[in-house]
Amino acid sequence: MSTDKDPLADVAQLSYEQARDQLVEIVTALETGGTTLEESITLWERGEALAKRCEEWLEGAKARLDAAKKEREE
Repeated sequence: MSTDKDPLADVAQLSYEQARDQLVEIVTALETGGTTLEESITLWERGEALAKRCEEWLEGAKARLDAAKKEREE
């Protein structure tokens, strides 16, 4: 990863599936070990950002479903 750009900047552009898949890879890497402390911290920070992105997608999907359900009931 380049040090002159924010490694978390692209997270906001990811689809739910992309963010989820990257999060799974990060969890696996952290569980497996073999990374330096600095690498682990960087992975953890990206994992937190990816988890937040997934949550945003899920909340948005829930809001859309709730709106559709409400519209159908009217």
